[in-house]
Amino acid sequence: MTTDLLSLLPLSAVAADTAPSIPAGRLVPAALLGIAVLVALIVRFKLHPFLALTLGSLTVGGVAGVAMSDVLDSYTKGFGSTAAGVGILIALGAMFGKLLADSGGADEIVDTIIGRSSARSLPWAMAGVGAIIGLPMFFEIGLVLLMPVIFLVARRAEMSLVRVGIPALAGLSAMHGLVPPHPGPLVAIDALKADLGVTLGLGILVAIPTIAVAGPWFARLAGRWVDVPAPELFESRETENGPRPSFGITLLTVLTPVVLMMGKALADILAAKGTPVRVVLDFLGTPLIALLIAVILAMFTLGRGAGMGIKQVGSSLEGSLGPIAGIILIVAAGGGFKQTLVDTGIGQLVADWIAQSGLSVLLLAWLVAVFIRLATGSATVATVTASGILAPLAASMSTTEVSLMVLAIGAGSVFFSHVNDAGFWLVKEYFGLKVGQTIKTWSVMETILSVTGLVLVLLLDLVV
Repeated sequence: MTTDLLSLLPLSAVAADTAPSIPAGRLVPAALLGIAVLVALIVRFKLHPFLALTLGSLTVGGVAGVAMSDVLDSYTKGFGSTAAGVGILIALGAMFGKLLADSGGADEIVDTIIGRSSARSLPWAMAGVGAIIGLPMFFEIGLVLLMPVIFLVARRAEMSLVRVGIPALAGLSAMHGLVPPHPGPLVAIDALKADLGVTLGLGILVAIPTIAVAGPWFARLAGRWVDVPAPELFESRETENGPRPSFGITLLTVLTPVVLMMGKALADILAAKGTPVRVVLDFLGTPLIALLIAVILAMFTLGRGAGMGIKQVGSSLEGSLGPIAGIILIVAAGGGFKQTLVDTGIGQLVADWIAQSGLSVLLLAWLVAVFIRLATGSATVATVTASGILAPLAASMSTTEVSLMVLAIGAGSVFFSHVNDAGFWLVKEYFGLKVGQTIKTWSVMETILSVTGLVLVLLLDLVV
């Protein structure tokens, strides 16, 4: 589900040079064998995912008949772009999260949530928090901001990490696929020339019940399949008698990057290019800058506000990076594997086949996004590619139908996150799950979210 922050070009443009030269009879087996090798190395031979992803990429390129030098170029390009984009954000998010935990700010949020929520309503509260945080953010950013809260809520409430975490992930993922001003839907709105207001209204109508089904309701079942305790990654300091930042200050600090990114999204919609307001908000709302500002602000509002000295704040920041080093390597390797699949042309092959199938427009839009998502692992690539393919059809559709097409594409773009998706590895490593457990929880949740979203879009098409 998750998006690759730097993969914003249509897949046809990315793979145009390679797709025609490789026959379909080699592309499909290459992708399937590469994924099979990857899964076997991790599950059967217990190889570290970083090495398995690297070997899986070489397998895809070798079976497809691509020169090994080109395969390495694709892999290193994907690895580098993911590390430069998502890796930096993970590092900044980890620093922010450690300060949030060490200052007692996370405890303040947790105590407030638990104090106002029963055991039955707690997953619903977490779903709401995930949706709010995820509205203007890419999934990876929202996840790293939410992890301290998810872990502490699970520990304090003595509930399974899956029972608490899945609803929050559902809220994040639904916003990613369905509701503008999230970047994913905005890309589709622009490509299909959809009406922003209509799409926003319909997106909220689809997102709320979709989050309920894929989040709190599914979490009850998933918690029985996989029962894991919260890891100690964001364990807070022992300062029961020490000062804590207030709930208001903590919430303001947590929402700072959200507000900055929301401001950028709204400026891109409402302000003309080149105006001072848009230039400033575009800069402040860039994910890297927004999180950097949040970390600096947290050093004062959370760290110093909780009575931590300069050395304590520095020690907290330094201690945040060690536990996430492996996560960054795995996520970056997932980006390399994804880029190898993209550059072989497998995604474009599948998209072209679906586009000629003669299915209904909304179902077709969903299927195109689903197959590109499965082939490349990138929700953004799936959204952009499906929008580009279906743009000619949108020209003859009504305003409402075009908005529903945007939502169908968004729902398809989050379908069944698996081993070629960097988000899969991010969730696996943060939650401390095995590959099979990640599939039973995260991957199934994404699939339920995608299918529920499609069903609701089709039902809306009957009445609006």
